[in-house]
Amino acid sequence: MLAVLTMLGLAALTQLVPALERLRLFGDPPPPAATAPAQASATLAVGEAMIETETRTRPELAQPEHAVLPVAGRRGPIAGSDSNDGVEIDLDFTHPPVAITDPSGKALDGFYTALERTRQKRPGAVTRVLHFGDSIVTSDYVSGTLRRKFQDQFGDAGHGFSLIANAWPAYFHNDVYRFASSGWLVSRVVGPLTPDGLYGLGGVSFRAPPGARARFGTAKSGRHGRAVSRFTVLYLEQPGGGQMALNVDGQPNSTIATDAPVVRVARRQVDVPDGEHELEIVTQKGMTRAFGVIMERSGPGVVLDAIGIQGARIRFLDKQDDRHFAEELAARKPDLVIYQFGANESGDNFAYPMAEYRRTMIDVLRQGRNALPDAGCLVLTAMDRAEKRGTSLTSMSVIPALVKEQKVAAAEVGCALFDIYGAMGGAGSMPTWVRRGLGQADLTHPSGVGSEVLANWIYRALILGYDDYRKKQR
Repeated sequence: MLAVLTMLGLAALTQLVPALERLRLFGDPPPPAATAPAQASATLAVGEAMIETETRTRPELAQPEHAVLPVAGRRGPIAGSDSNDGVEIDLDFTHPPVAITDPSGKALDGFYTALERTRQKRPGAVTRVLHFGDSIVTSDYVSGTLRRKFQDQFGDAGHGFSLIANAWPAYFHNDVYRFASSGWLVSRVVGPLTPDGLYGLGGVSFRAPPGARARFGTAKSGRHGRAVSRFTVLYLEQPGGGQMALNVDGQPNSTIATDAPVVRVARRQVDVPDGEHELEIVTQKGMTRAFGVIMERSGPGVVLDAIGIQGARIRFLDKQDDRHFAEELAARKPDLVIYQFGANESGDNFAYPMAEYRRTMIDVLRQGRNALPDAGCLVLTAMDRAEKRGTSLTSMSVIPALVKEQKVAAAEVGCALFDIYGAMGGAGSMPTWVRRGLGQADLTHPSGVGSEVLANWIYRALILGYDDYRKKQR
């Protein structure tokens, strides 16, 4: 009873203190937002949606740099014994509950090779990680902590990719300053779709008439994300394209004319002295189409692009034009590609056949492997997800079926896999996570603290694999 009263008291505190909004367990939770409705057979419309609100940095949503994790013994439960809980949650971050599985034995070699060059501090040795995912990554849960932990250990090579503006209300990134005016028009791989299938690296295409603005800058506080040495603007050249101006630290820098005879994704790099800076994009003439901005440093270090797509299933990555998607992956040159999907597939339940889910997942993973044959590939399984039946919470029966197909697909394509579902405790774990403050009240997403737990597990599992790789190279 005392443990329950304590948890309720802490939950009430998060409702009253704005700075704790990201850790709330009850009421209307902050991002990630609730899982999108099932789209197992729906046809997505072609067109654009208008962003009606400004994109603003909300520091109160940031993951704390020093998150207070639940106290537990080496392998003991978080809050002591609970007769209603049959799941034991392991918080030993030195040895995660499960290891990364890799039947091929080489799925992460490209990543580990790059990481070793970075560890040796070779000039310009930047290790790039591309982290695709659904709403968890959209809000930089898990991915934000992974970015911080790798940069603390191996060096900060910059924040990475950000969308032009918030394509979804839940879009958020830690350790970066962002602003965008309202009025940007968006097409997304989750709909409305663009007819040409060109969505850039982030799965979103933006268009705007003259007068639209977007800003990207280093973080205003904290110890992460405080420096940048180059901005790269990703945009579309096309016949009749518009014009945009670039300002750096409030001063005019250059102009980009996007009118060109051939349709292609173009990149404009703006170099700055390593330190705190801000880049502003201002559309000037015609209709300008753009995708996002990359912030990097010269290294050595690690950069992690959080490519979150709210409401996405992994198969939605295939909404991209195949050639375009392959070119964008190759241009970014990641050393590791992470895929973290499953929450929205569980919302489809069994309406979308498991065999079809496996086939489409294999297609997407193969696209990545073909475009990036030397990069590491890692699949993170779905989390457990619960539903309320009467007065009790029960894990959804579709989750183990999804996890099974994720394991089969990863093995067939030659990707490594970290079993989040198994690490959580398997069947029945999400109800336990919710009761113990690690899961949100939507019974689907981790809380802020829960995402720290998951990220610590994934990071330590990758580092253990990296240590084994280094031993083999001696």
